[in-house]
Amino acid sequence: MSAPLTPKFGIGAPVRRREDAALITGHGSFTGDITPADCLHAVVLRSPMAHARFTIGDLAAVRAMPGVHVVWTADDIGDLAAMPTKAFPKQANGQPIRVPRHPVLAEGTVRHVGDPVAFVVADSVVAARDAAEAIEVAYDGLPAIVDTGAALDDGATLVWPEHGTNLAFEHHLGDRAATAAAFARADRVVDLTILNNRLVANYMETRAAIADYDAASGRWTLTAGTQGGHGIRDVLAKDILKVDRSRIRVVTPDVGGGFGTKAFVYAEYPLLMRAAEQLGRPVKWVADRNDHFVADAHGRDNVTTAKLALDADGRFLALEIDLVAAMGAYLHQFGPYIPCLGVTMSTGLYDIGAIDVTVRGVYTHTTPTDAYRGAGRPEAAYLIERLVDVAAQETGLDPVEIRKRNFVATAALPYKTVTGRLYDTGEFSGHLDKALELADRDGFAARKAASAAEGKLRGFGFATYIEACAFAGSEEANVTLNPDGSATLFIGTQTNGQGHATAYGQVIAGYLGIDLDKVETVQGDTDRVRVGGGTGGSRSIPLGLASVDIASKVLVENIRQLAADRLEAAPGDIELEGGSVRVVGTDRSLSLADLAAGTPDPEKLKAHGNFEQEECTYPNGTHVCELEIDPETGTTTIARYTIVDDFGVTVNPLLLAGQVHGGVAQGIGQALLENTVYDGDGQLLTATFLDYTMPRADDFPMFDFNTRNVPSTTNLLGIKGAGEAGTIGAAPAVMNAVVDALSDAGIRHIDMPATPSRIWQALSAA
Repeated sequence: MSAPLTPKFGIGAPVRRREDAALITGHGSFTGDITPADCLHAVVLRSPMAHARFTIGDLAAVRAMPGVHVVWTADDIGDLAAMPTKAFPKQANGQPIRVPRHPVLAEGTVRHVGDPVAFVVADSVVAARDAAEAIEVAYDGLPAIVDTGAALDDGATLVWPEHGTNLAFEHHLGDRAATAAAFARADRVVDLTILNNRLVANYMETRAAIADYDAASGRWTLTAGTQGGHGIRDVLAKDILKVDRSRIRVVTPDVGGGFGTKAFVYAEYPLLMRAAEQLGRPVKWVADRNDHFVADAHGRDNVTTAKLALDADGRFLALEIDLVAAMGAYLHQFGPYIPCLGVTMSTGLYDIGAIDVTVRGVYTHTTPTDAYRGAGRPEAAYLIERLVDVAAQETGLDPVEIRKRNFVATAALPYKTVTGRLYDTGEFSGHLDKALELADRDGFAARKAASAAEGKLRGFGFATYIEACAFAGSEEANVTLNPDGSATLFIGTQTNGQGHATAYGQVIAGYLGIDLDKVETVQGDTDRVRVGGGTGGSRSIPLGLASVDIASKVLVENIRQLAADRLEAAPGDIELEGGSVRVVGTDRSLSLADLAAGTPDPEKLKAHGNFEQEECTYPNGTHVCELEIDPETGTTTIARYTIVDDFGVTVNPLLLAGQVHGGVAQGIGQALLENTVYDGDGQLLTATFLDYTMPRADDFPMFDFNTRNVPSTTNLLGIKGAGEAGTIGAAPAVMNAVVDALSDAGIRHIDMPATPSRIWQALSAA
């Protein structure tokens, strides 16, 4: 019997991205491509020092420079409120977190390189830059603290002296007494201290924004690359401009990558809006790459010590974690929440009976941190998977066996972790076994011997992971059948390159029986889309597509009813195919265009869907990395990389592979290449691509990507989400392989990034 044909559209169809034709031929429309008529241009003057008091000289001459319209310092924008912090963890002592003032423009003191000092608007970018460079700023340098692990040391320089400490908050999770009791009865305790290196997002498209103001209506339009305009609008209105949100429209055109970092409001947005209002002309700002390095929120930067208690059989009894997380100079929009979210996933796939976690956020004279792809969950997976490998080394158990011995059993699902997470479905040993088989673990010894014969070290490492995503909530969808027989979807998620128009469109096209190019997806306009949660936490497809599915079914039933009346048949006898409706088994048919044009009830051509999810979904899987190290140079080459993921349901295998490949590339980048380095004075030494190493295509092998899906019971369609999974599984798999390769030299651990120099130094010391 031949295999069933894959449907052309619908869930599971390998539909090619409809967005790509425009993007790869240079016909995309990004914010930087848009320049309204009569547009002015802005530049931000930033601090070159990490910590200093400053004074600004007389600005009369600068303001009189040709083409200059505005030169603002903090004194000129007193009506703008401070940048807000919107998410706070519960403090262990029950006290509220003291939030230091984060001004839109620095007020007499700068606290990190890149702190904005002045804002200039001129006829051209060149004129604005010339004026910014002409501003005389006298800096009185002060000591700086940049080392996360040293921020709480006695005598450390204080970012906020009035607080008397660099401790921003202290959060506790777990049962301290139960954990202590478990450690007291343990047969063995293993420990590990790790650094989770600071990262710069480095999306292809730097941030950009254009503000316009309509005096007649009193409304602003902000055009910007975001991860969701509704959230940006609401923060600007409520927290900074103090106006009704109906006065702000946010439009987001094409976006060249977000990774969490474009979800936030930055100082440039209210400055542009205020300038457009005052000047009566649109004002545009485009970040250069240096702006991005020093001003956009960074990711990660944790120092963590963990201890794992085991019984005599190698079963995990309890976990103790002390995590110090860099907040940077200010508490960014969601910054305090990120490490506290991450530690809820500390137990990974393992059945661990007790946990005691302390998270301490600390201030440093560095760019603030916030959510970056995975937002705390990659940090948690890296910690537990490195710790489990150390436990395998110290107990003598095989890394596979120790994991299987401690996995949450399939029969125990749904399973509530000691951190409160509710895992609904999965077969954890299943994806581990499949990944190891595909990676040919049995043949590794021979490959290692062949590498040794050439003077190379070869390592085999793997990591299992689980993450929480598609957090409780909803994302409404509205689908309309148009008079020409096409369909339009209105939805408040925001594509950043993931292919939303393809994924949503293939489902709508599948239900309506039309071609994909007949479906338009409208996102990125707060006037055209009523509400929206934006994109982040792998929520768009699990939540958004579920609502699209509901709306599409409603629309199909409406169409069948309308067609039944026109074709004198029962609604159940109507089928939709090829852009038409017809009575099954007859030649009686009607085009969707004719149906739409002739309907007596146009509201029947509109359908609404809103799936509300009450619990997260939990994608999980296994990543396997095999690599070779040249001990003479420390250079690492990844030879093979195998992935088996459980995403519940695959909506589009082509889009899914793209998401996973990109995430793995970012995880490998963190493990081997990327590092954000400050010197002792707070100068960012890695502020360009000459110094900050980005992964390139030749750093990777072809990825062997596979799925072994177990549908979610939480999600309407069984989808678990995939946008961040690659990043979560990659770093621990790569670093376990690196340590495996170095283990013959007695090396137990090496921190990320495992650069050639760091590996060479470790081997030399060993």
